[in-house]
Amino acid sequence: MEKYKENILDYIISNKSRLTKKQQLLCDYVLENHKDIGLMTVKELAEKANVGKTTVLRFVQELGYDSFFELKKEFHEVQKDYSDKWENVQQSFLEVQENNVNKTLYSVWQEVLKVLDNSLNPQLLDNFEAALELLEKAKSINLLGSRPYKAIAIYTEALIGEFDSRVRQLSHTDAILDHVLQFDEDDVLVIFTFSPYLQRDIDAAELAFQQNASIILITDYLSCPITDKANVVLKLESSDRYYTLVPMLSLVEAMVIELGRRQSGSSVNRIKKLVNTLREKNYIVD
Repeated sequence: MEKYKENILDYIISNKSRLTKKQQLLCDYVLENHKDIGLMTVKELAEKANVGKTTVLRFVQELGYDSFFELKKEFHEVQKDYSDKWENVQQSFLEVQENNVNKTLYSVWQEVLKVLDNSLNPQLLDNFEAALELLEKAKSINLLGSRPYKAIAIYTEALIGEFDSRVRQLSHTDAILDHVLQFDEDDVLVIFTFSPYLQRDIDAAELAFQQNASIILITDYLSCPITDKANVVLKLESSDRYYTLVPMLSLVEAMVIELGRRQSGSSVNRIKKLVNTLREKNYIVD
C-alpha cells in the first residue's frame, strides 16, 4: 500500500470515505483525539471510539502498518513535530475571582484569547499558506456560509471586494447548486461552517468536488463531512464555555491582509481610487 505523503491526519481525512462505517466512526474519534492516541491500548481506543478491537486492528492494516504500536509511533511523531514548531501555545488562563465586578468581561476575553492561541498551531500555519496560494491563482473566489457564518462570508466579501473583483457571494441565494455547476478547476469555493453542519453546505461541497473546483474549508472539527472533499482545511478551535466568532474573523482578516499584500500593486491602486471616488461623491468626509 502506498504510504501518505504528508502527515497521518491528512491521510486519514483523504481516505476516510472509502472505509467501512465502523472504521469511519473510528476515524472521527481519532481525528478529534489524535493527541491521546499514543497513550492508548487497542482495547482503550476501541472502547472510547465505541467500536470493536477487530475494527481497530483492521484500521491499522488499512493505514499500512504492521502493528498498533507502529501506528502510535506515527501519532507521537506528529505531536512531537507540532510541539517542536510551536512550544508556546497557551493551554490555560487565570480564573477570575467571584467578587470581581468585571468577571464576565474578563472571563470572555480570556476565553477568546485561549481559543485563538490554541487555534494557532503549525497545521493551521501550513494550511493557511496553501489556502492563500489557491486564492491567489483562482479565477473566482466563491464564499458560502450558513446561519451566523453567513455574516462572516458577507464580511469577507466586503473586505476582498475592495481590491479584488473575483469574489462572489453564494450565502444568500437559493440557487447555490446552479452556481456551483458553473465551476471548473480554476474556481475556489470557501465554506465557513461549524458543527452542527448544514446539508446544503455538504451538497455544495460535493458538487464543487465533482466539478474539480478547489475547496477551502474553515471549520471546527476534522471530522466535518466536508473535509475529505476539501483541498485545504483550516481548523479552528471552539470554546466549551462561550460561543464566539472571533477566531474565524481573525483568520478571515489575516487571509484578506495577506491576499492584499500579494496583490499590493493593483489592490492599493483600486482602494485609493475607491476612496477618492467616495470623497468626490461626498459619501465620506475627512
